[in-house]
Amino acid sequence: MSIFVDRQTRLVVQGITGRDGSFHARQMLEYGTAVVAGVTPGRGGQTFEGKVPVFDTVADAVATTGANTSVIYVPARFGARLIGPNCPGAISPGQSKVGIIPGQICRPGRIGVVSRSGTLTYEIIHQLTRHGLGQSSCVGIGGDPIIGTNFIDCLAAFEADPGTDAIVMIGEIGGMDEQNAARYVADHVRKPVVGFIAGQTAPPGRRMGHAGAIISGSSGTAAEKMEALNAAGVAVMPRPADVVPLLQQRLGRV
Repeated sequence: MSIFVDRQTRLVVQGITGRDGSFHARQMLEYGTAVVAGVTPGRGGQTFEGKVPVFDTVADAVATTGANTSVIYVPARFGARLIGPNCPGAISPGQSKVGIIPGQICRPGRIGVVSRSGTLTYEIIHQLTRHGLGQSSCVGIGGDPIIGTNFIDCLAAFEADPGTDAIVMIGEIGGMDEQNAARYVADHVRKPVVGFIAGQTAPPGRRMGHAGAIISGSSGTAAEKMEALNAAGVAVMPRPADVVPLLQQRLGRV
């Protein structure tokens, strides 16, 4: 008996010509695994170990060889970007929407938004749009304990984006993501950042909404996060409705 993989497994190895991919592909071949294809963009038409065809894309590999299983040996910088889980997705107003953020509340502009909270993402976008502050991109990263793209990923991208002038960061209780982001802002971000922490009245030990929104002991409280953000130079708003005047102040538009 077996589960997931068996003698019917027809494997495609993504990154088969790389250091790790080639090493482990040889091990799997020696074990008897039916490695039917490899994928390395730009290497299509070659063969691995003289017998495994290499393709430029997974689609070509599957169509040609009938591969039904894939193993990936691709460095993170060349891999897929995961946003979420348990998030509203991302939108670049006027360009593209991936997920469930309502397009009608957005408008193109130069304010970047990153948020752990789906509902507060909408609230912040609405406040910005009402006051004529459009958004470059808005990303809901999700509030689960383990996520893909995080605050630091988005802060780095917004900092490097010439179409973003300032960043709004919405956090919540639980975990250390906001504290880590605060350290990153202090060391690497030169654009104005304003923030809000949801769950300021949440009792310790009780989950509030998201799976990651739970305070454990003295760690992950709203007060701790707000203190870290303030110390990093992030202007923390007492309520979401204050986002516009706070941004205008930081941008020198008052």
